[in-house]
Amino acid sequence: MPSPPDAERLALVEQLHGCVVADPYRRLEDPADPATTRWLRDQDELWLTYAASLPGRFAWKNRVRQLSDVSSVSTPVWRGDRCFTLRRAAGRQHPVLYVDETPLLDPKQLDPSGLTTLDAWQPSPDGTKLAYQLSRGGDERSSLSVLDVATGRVLDGPLDGCRYSPVAWLPGGDAFYYVRFRQVRRHRLGDPDDVTVLADEASYGLELSADGRWLTICTPTDVWLADLTTDAPPRHLPQDATTVMSVGPDGRLYVVTAHDAPTGRICVGDPTDPTGWRDYIRPDKTLTGLAILDEVVLVSQSDEITVHDRETGRRLSTLDLPGRGSVGSLSAHGSRAWFTYTDSVTPPTVHCYDAATNTTTAWATPNQHHLETHRLSYRSADGTEGELRIIGKPGPRPTILYGYGGFGQSLTPTYSAFALAWVEAGGSFVTATVRGDGATTARRHDKQKSIDDFIAAAEHLVAEGWTTAEQLAICGESNGGLLTAAALTQRPELFAAAVCSAPLTDMIRYDRSGLGERWTAEYGSPQDPEDFRVLLAYSPYHLVTDGVKYPAVLLTAFGNDTRVDPSHARKFCAALQHATASNRPVLLRYEADSGHTTGGIGLAADMLAFIAHQTGLRR
Repeated sequence: MPSPPDAERLALVEQLHGCVVADPYRRLEDPADPATTRWLRDQDELWLTYAASLPGRFAWKNRVRQLSDVSSVSTPVWRGDRCFTLRRAAGRQHPVLYVDETPLLDPKQLDPSGLTTLDAWQPSPDGTKLAYQLSRGGDERSSLSVLDVATGRVLDGPLDGCRYSPVAWLPGGDAFYYVRFRQVRRHRLGDPDDVTVLADEASYGLELSADGRWLTICTPTDVWLADLTTDAPPRHLPQDATTVMSVGPDGRLYVVTAHDAPTGRICVGDPTDPTGWRDYIRPDKTLTGLAILDEVVLVSQSDEITVHDRETGRRLSTLDLPGRGSVGSLSAHGSRAWFTYTDSVTPPTVHCYDAATNTTTAWATPNQHHLETHRLSYRSADGTEGELRIIGKPGPRPTILYGYGGFGQSLTPTYSAFALAWVEAGGSFVTATVRGDGATTARRHDKQKSIDDFIAAAEHLVAEGWTTAEQLAICGESNGGLLTAAALTQRPELFAAAVCSAPLTDMIRYDRSGLGERWTAEYGSPQDPEDFRVLLAYSPYHLVTDGVKYPAVLLTAFGNDTRVDPSHARKFCAALQHATASNRPVLLRYEADSGHTTGGIGLAADMLAFIAHQTGLRR
């Protein structure tokens, strides 16, 4: 393989909070710099040359395509007598929004190039109008429009600045509350001027009661409640833990809070006295959803759904599920509720629970793959126990260890063509639960705990004979890319290969690009001296050391990624290529016209072919 292209190393050293910090590849932060453009072009040539030599690359692509070629349907949303569902036919890139059995919005018809994505949609209460958000090229910079459901005619928009904006329609369908440019606003159809409700920029969630009286506004740290029958501004209700409120169809105030409940608890109260809550339901696992039916309430957790009496909250029963998988996307209409179920070998499917008959039925039966699965526990350096979910047979055999470890996101079992293709070929695919996932915390000064857990999971797999260091690859995306990059810089001898997709790697400057300035609650602020020292201690870019034998590394980055700037991958790639003393490759796979969430079959196949080549798996 040709030698990697050189990047200019700047003699750039700064004194920051009493620490000496070198940043030799600062110039690669500027995508418009001619030096960056040339370096990217040379990296593309290096990757394409290497990729062309990968055994079985096209066989991986064909198999991932076959396993991905499954249809899907979302849980239904009922408005009036209309039923809205998102459906993706097998072989189609994008799903189509249906009303009843009629296609309503097809991104492919709007843009035959396939670059336009339907990011979000919300029907009006009577189902006559639809607010929908489109973005292009994976940049997730959505614009919102409104159409007439009966005719398909666009009534309003596009309104830009609506990145996955929640929409709370007012009764009558002539106006709605939404988030634009990170401000809460009220918009009346056809009016060019919005009314600003909350001007401070934040990540807001919105809920409006069915009668249109109560508007709840939530951020990760604050809650507001507005009585729309008065002219009073929204009432601010400060919280000391993540809290979400909404007023249910029965007129009660429902509060989901992490206060005094790491897995979340549900309280109820009176919206006219929004501080007087009482305990209603205390789940014993991480709370993921709530649906209010005519007579009962459903509570979804990571792997189960429980049925409760609506008046008292008393637990009545637990729904029977097809297996030990993941549930989600609850929706309710009258006495029925819909939810999705998936596991490692079952594509997502929708099930319907009917409270009137206390029965659960599947809307569709997906194809299921019969593969061996295992669950193991491991202990981290400080004795904390974590779980490993393994698809595949005992080893030792080539193994992919996958992790995320941040923002409280649970890595529950989900269908993955990427994982199934790997296991079918003879490998094992392992998902590690680490601190930072679900209800466990590893934020700010505790972030190293996620990395320690991930490393301990890898050590356990080797010690128990599931794999060897020469057969072990680690993989992560976004925050998981940070987790993977940190692990490979702290324990390079433990891994044969690593794939970091859209990773954060420069934790000293992460808040200066993408959505980084919104993530200080998770990582801490580089402007704070104490946070800075913690960030510097695990920042992968700054831990790269000359002369170390690093594993094979594939970095993937996307030119339209507006969450994690691709400069993180560029700088980390240049640093590793310069420093490594091993003969294993360090490569950058760059897609100029894709975004953070638009990686597809080609990307998955290339990652698998790369890992297989480095760990010795042969198709």
